[in-house]
Amino acid sequence: MAAEIAIYIDADACPVKDETYRVAGRYGLRVYVVANSFLNLPREPWIERVVVGDGFDAADDWIASRAGPGAIVITADVPLASRCVRDGATVLAPTGKPFTDASIGLALATRNLMQDLRESGLVTGGPKPFSARDRSAYLGALDQAVNRLRRAAAR
Repeated sequence: MAAEIAIYIDADACPVKDETYRVAGRYGLRVYVVANSFLNLPREPWIERVVVGDGFDAADDWIASRAGPGAIVITADVPLASRCVRDGATVLAPTGKPFTDASIGLALATRNLMQDLRESGLVTGGPKPFSARDRSAYLGALDQAVNRLRRAAAR
């Protein structure tokens, strides 16, 4: 029997929690909302709040230890995405961009380069603001990921 599909949200700065709840509710999926502090969540039996300690990468470690085939991880954290992709999870950025075996190496290299440029003062800005187009792309990507995993589980 295939593993049940579960969604793990790296929630501290995630702008698409409500969209995730909507999609998960439509498909009857369990959602784990993982953060370092208390977050107000809808009162649904299929949404579970997970508050981890303040330790460095505590939320990442909690998610990565559970992510594998049948899991969908929502994060903008590239190192966490890399860990989860390596373990067979489906990983999406809040913009809908999938992290895959083919793309994670470049994503890590870009992240490290940008971090170095920011630390040296050559780059002072952050990422572009989250947009309605990003939100729409995310909804489509999450729906596709759920359906792909459901088809795979039915085989």
